[in-house]
Amino acid sequence: MVEFGTLLRDLRKQSGLSQEQLAERIGVTKSVISYYELSERIPSPDVLIKISDVFHVTTDYLLGRDDCMTINVSDLPREDVELLKSIATTLRRKNQ
Repeated sequence: MVEFGTLLRDLRKQSGLSQEQLAERIGVTKSVISYYELSERIPSPDVLIKISDVFHVTTDYLLGRDDCMTINVSDLPREDVELLKSIATTLRRKNQ
């Protein structure tokens, strides 16, 4: 199981965000993000929800309870959602 801090750092870097940018988005300081990534602190439930909203993943995914990343596509047009489904199907076939 991946630790929360490692997962947070990886998601942040994949999104191209600095610690300061992520901190601004969720209403904490840069040092708090650093503590989270170093696994020296854990976020409150409210902050955890904000982090999940920023990265469009579930809180269960962030907590390591679900190893399947769920991506929120509710704000995408239907044609984009269909494209993502097609890509996922193609990747599953490729990896079988």
